[in-house]
Amino acid sequence: MTANERYVAMALLIGGGLIWLLSDILSPFLIGIAIAYLGDPLVDRMETWGLGRTVAVSLVFVVLTAVVVGVVLVVLPLMVGEVAALIRQIPALLAWLQQTGSPLLMETFGVDPFAFDLAELRNNLAENWRQAGDFAGIVLREISQSSLALIAFVANFVLIPVVAFYLMRDWDDLMDRLRGLLPRDKEPYFVGLATECDDVLSAFLRGQLLIMLLLGVVYAIGLLIVGLDLALLIGMLAGLASIVPYLGFIVGFGAAAIAALFQFGDPLVLVWVLVVFGIGQALEGMILTPLLVGDRIGLHPVAVIFAIMAGGQLFGLVGVLLALPAAAVIMVFVRHLHDRYLESEYYEPENEAGLILPGDESEQR
Repeated sequence: MTANERYVAMALLIGGGLIWLLSDILSPFLIGIAIAYLGDPLVDRMETWGLGRTVAVSLVFVVLTAVVVGVVLVVLPLMVGEVAALIRQIPALLAWLQQTGSPLLMETFGVDPFAFDLAELRNNLAENWRQAGDFAGIVLREISQSSLALIAFVANFVLIPVVAFYLMRDWDDLMDRLRGLLPRDKEPYFVGLATECDDVLSAFLRGQLLIMLLLGVVYAIGLLIVGLDLALLIGMLAGLASIVPYLGFIVGFGAAAIAALFQFGDPLVLVWVLVVFGIGQALEGMILTPLLVGDRIGLHPVAVIFAIMAGGQLFGLVGVLLALPAAAVIMVFVRHLHDRYLESEYYEPENEAGLILPGDESEQR
């Protein structure tokens, strides 16, 4: 191992150790960095229009604040109401599964997945729900149980825009300083590598996240047209699950199918639910993904699932936030290592005369 490789390995070990030790306080900083990264291109464009950097950052924050306030005032109450309604309907849903869903599955597939005592489970859920109160009450009570936890929550919430504002304002200066620290003879290589990583990260953060949001909106509107009571909740859930290809369709259609059968009692409604998710998949495959992401990420669905689970297992919420961006950057390095390996003498050894060595049977044939 060369000296440079030792430095890189040491830096990775130190970085991983610091993330593990500081994971409890890193979340607002990571979210702030993500916001600054996402907003920097827009701020740069405003600068080309003649606006100062601080003014451009302030305008971006005004727009972001308006969007967040709009979501909180409009979407969040609807989501909380649907969650509360869903929890209240759980006993009736279990009764429907036992009386209708289970016989249907037995008749069709010869399988009874609800062989346990659903009546007892339904009664327990109903009693617990009556004792606990509504969903909002549960959340507020848990938060207010500890004044320190409440203070930490508020501090982190306030810290996010502060971190994002200063990083977005100074983003170009920070990048220039980091570039100035690169070894002069290696600067073009590292800049090219960083540019490729930036392409992958922007494709993921700006592209994939926008796709998730748009799919959630499409699914929610489609299910509202169908008349489903839980349209917004299921639509947003399917949009979030779309971070893994086809998982949004599987999760969303499964949840919507059960909810539609329970609400309407007519199997024909499944056709309309399938149409909604079919349209969403068609939009994702033919328009949204080619337009917003393309093939720059290159992460296999299994790699996406593993990255999220591994990040959560190692570093909790911070690991989940870091999982996919880190995996996307790692893929860039893996591709470079793959190319270096194919160009190396270890992959295709030659003697001094340029002849293939005897070990390569395929070339000898």
